[in-house]
Amino acid sequence: MNTIVLRRTRKIGTSLFIFFSLGLLAGCAGRNDVILTPFLPPTPIPNLTPLTVPQTSVPVEGPSPTPACTNDLLFIQDVTIPDNTVVAAGSLLDKQWQLQNNGTCNWDSRYRLHFIDGDPLGAPTEQALYPARAGTQFSLRILFTAPSTPGTYTSEWQAYDPQGVAFGVSFFIKIVVNP
Repeated sequence: MNTIVLRRTRKIGTSLFIFFSLGLLAGCAGRNDVILTPFLPPTPIPNLTPLTVPQTSVPVEGPSPTPACTNDLLFIQDVTIPDNTVVAAGSLLDKQWQLQNNGTCNWDSRYRLHFIDGDPLGAPTEQALYPARAGTQFSLRILFTAPSTPGTYTSEWQAYDPQGVAFGVSFFIKIVVNP
């Protein structure tokens, strides 16, 4: 009895296999999208020189460089002590000029004034230039001391940028000392 059962099982198993295989073939029959591609084994590649790519620097993303600005100083007028003012020997002089930052750079504490000609009249020969935004007018003040010897004296000054380059017009005080 066991043998019969086995035979029947084999017949059923074989029948299922054939039925299943035919179903697969039937499912593929009539399909135009099935393309049989023959298999080609890989072929050896001849010795090739490796490709070398030159190293280049990659630009770093960040703020774009600021365009260079220009420095310029324009004399507007004397505010105090007009030229050829007569002063007493040894007197304290509070000289003020109205000037304009006529360039495109904003001046900060790195901008300086330098004494360039004449007599410094007791003032330090280097001073900070008044910070001023581009295009603005301002008053600049320097304290001088009149010499004790009678005569005509001039003290001329020039603006310098942070790199030590002179710019703009020079300006001065001109006094006459009486005994």
